[in-house]
Amino acid sequence: MSDSKIHPAMTVLNIKTSIPMTLEMDNSQYSTWAELFKVHAHSHKVLHHIIPDKKVAPPSTDAEKDVWSILDAAVLGWIYSAISYDLLNTIIEPDSTAMAAWKRLKYIFQDNQNSRAVALEHDFSNTHM
Repeated sequence: MSDSKIHPAMTVLNIKTSIPMTLEMDNSQYSTWAELFKVHAHSHKVLHHIIPDKKVAPPSTDAEKDVWSILDAAVLGWIYSAISYDLLNTIIEPDSTAMAAWKRLKYIFQDNQNSRAVALEHDFSNTHM
């Protein structure tokens, strides 16, 4: 990438204009939020910062590594800006990457789906009319 071109991701001033919802710990909107985020990342050519893509070669030169780091920080900032304060405190780690934060969120919302389904089924079965 030459210095005279601005990467599309660097033109985003406010992620909330593209993703109008804030992901919160106690809601069930993770799938919708994640899909909106992926569409936004794809349209700004940074989807590979949250979802591995074997077609995208890892940065090899110092200049490419610098650009990668800057873009990753921008995507990480998007994630942090689009989630609640409670979730932010749960996933934030020093020197994290966008992909690591994305995986932590996915783990929070999707790893417990089976146990959550069993618990909801139990609650439903024990509901008295």
